Amino acid sequence: MKSKGTLTVSLTAIFAALYAVGVVVLAPISFQVFQVRVADALLPLAILFGWPAVLGFSLGALIANFFGGLGVLDVVGGSVANLLATYAAWKIGQRQIKGSWLVAVAMEILVVTVIVGSYLSYLFQMPLEIGLIGILLGSFVAIGLLGYLLLLVLSRPIIANQLKSYGLTVYRKET
Repeated sequence: MKSKGTLTVSLTAIFAALYAVGVVVLAPISFQVFQVRVADALLPLAILFGWPAVLGFSLGALIANFFGGLGVLDVVGGSVANLLATYAAWKIGQRQIKGSWLVAVAMEILVVTVIVGSYLSYLFQMPLEIGLIGILLGSFVAIGLLGYLLLLVLSRPIIANQLKSYGLTVYRKET
């Protein structure tokens, strides 16, 4: 039987790799003020997988943004944005309140928009409103639509039970 620590490290590495590859492969739409970072659709999975996803998506952003060419501010800012967004979503998503997953996903969109939109407007020397709108639109598509759909699919009992059979902890389904 595998230890919980080994599983956590493995999941963290898998989430980091999935995120980084998703961003780098789709680099033309991942590193502008108006962007749809498709890999951000993975962020709501922090609600289901907890710490491995929170740490993995943060590390994945650090790696991906290193290749983006926007410098240290993007490398640090993007990973901090993912860390704060996924941690908040995980904690909100654990609440036994109807609609907590929607609130959690909305929080991810808000955190990513404010942090990334702010520093990208600075880096691209554009008005703050442009940076915020550009990231908000892309985050709504990636996190709000694609990510929430992915979250719902993976939380279905048949899939959640299959994941549990592999030793993966999937947190409760929303009530």
